[in-house]
Amino acid sequence: MEKIIEEHKQGESLVRLPKSGNTKKLFIESYGCQMNFSDSEIVASILAENGYDTTQQLEEADLVLVNTCSIRDKAEQTVRKRLETYNAIKKINPSMKVGVLGCMAERLKSKFLEEEKIVDMVVGPDAYKDLPNLLKEVEEGRDAINVILSKDETYGDVAPVRLNSNGVNAFVSITRGCDNMCTFCVVPFTRGRERSREPQSILEEIGDLWARGFREVTLLGQNVDSYLWYGGGLKKDYDKATEMQKATAVDFAQLLDRCATAFPKMRFRFSTSNPQDMHEEVLHVIAKHPNVCNYIHLPVQSGSTRILKEMNRQHTREDYMALIDRIRAIIPDCAISQDMITGFPTETEDDHRDTLDLMEYVKYDYGYMFAYSERPGTLAARKMTDDVPEDVKLRRLREIVALQQQHSLARTQAFVGQVVEVLIEKESKKSDQHWSGRNSQNTVVVFPKEQYKPGDFVLVRVDSCTSATLIGEAIGYSNMN
Repeated sequence: MEKIIEEHKQGESLVRLPKSGNTKKLFIESYGCQMNFSDSEIVASILAENGYDTTQQLEEADLVLVNTCSIRDKAEQTVRKRLETYNAIKKINPSMKVGVLGCMAERLKSKFLEEEKIVDMVVGPDAYKDLPNLLKEVEEGRDAINVILSKDETYGDVAPVRLNSNGVNAFVSITRGCDNMCTFCVVPFTRGRERSREPQSILEEIGDLWARGFREVTLLGQNVDSYLWYGGGLKKDYDKATEMQKATAVDFAQLLDRCATAFPKMRFRFSTSNPQDMHEEVLHVIAKHPNVCNYIHLPVQSGSTRILKEMNRQHTREDYMALIDRIRAIIPDCAISQDMITGFPTETEDDHRDTLDLMEYVKYDYGYMFAYSERPGTLAARKMTDDVPEDVKLRRLREIVALQQQHSLARTQAFVGQVVEVLIEKESKKSDQHWSGRNSQNTVVVFPKEQYKPGDFVLVRVDSCTSATLIGEAIGYSNMN
């Protein structure tokens, strides 16, 4: 991977030139949300400045890092199983060092070093700039840990190394942390309070990506709609800002508008949204700009107002449905996806039917659905009894998944006969004679390669579909090229 050592201006874009000479090998794996994958690119960049090139060969690594997720118990168990593989390699290569990053590191802290003897280093999401110092401690034979949560760290001054990149799509982090204390969620405890990144640094990173040939950016945050830059600091302290700071503050709608205006041939997405923070101004920005995708991931978690209150979600069922109505009115062809938790404590059959009924109202394009998993440290774990039997959770989950599959198929069938604009991302998994990309609504589209190449925006006539994929023929380039 490239090591960033020189920057200069080329138009409005930063160009970073590679330098060889690194002698150590870093193997890094990421689990969980898109933010973790973005953070791993930041880690790779920081370590590139300290002698490490990345490798995809675990056996040749001097340093192995796993970037972890704590959102569900299954994610944590996956990481622990992966550590067993690392241990087997470490027996062959005793000099190899192993570190745990991310939310699981933040949640378990020094306990991780006690439980997993293979682990040499535990680093929380806000401590990645301290990695060089922590590595020195490890090299001197000491376990190293830094899980201090920051009030202002956003890594806006770190140019990420794009790991396993297709050269077409990239993540750009714009916020970190979350102030919404949902009772089921560990994120506020593992990633801290909300703080936003300076807008110019975001535009410069996008400019660098554009200069390097990337054609789509996803703006990332645990709660992306809550973006608010007023000169730095935590969002909760905004009320203490000066009148000048408030007058020049930039919210998410303004940031998205700036990005789309500055780079009209770059396509933009964003994730993840919270219903309480999605303001109508954002919808009008999406409708205004053809290069902002008509797609919103809008987690609801439950269709029952009673359960939403138990979850400490700051919206009701009716609030959510009203927001859906506004989206449909302002962006008629907008795709919407969901997150749904089934079997939350005290959930009844009536609550479950409310969720199914909400799904029928919205008819989501697709979704991410899970049975409730109690997370240590959350308010739900401390104050609520996990009282829904596992077989009931799983039966309700199957019903939700089955209904979503019906809606997903209906949504893709509606595209048959239409012409859609597709950004080619990669070769199809099922055929080396076909390209794969996504349309504005985030639906995967596959079609014969012909003369096209990754990074091209192509118009595709949709001839058939599955519940997840559109299949068609390219009829020419779009005007986004």
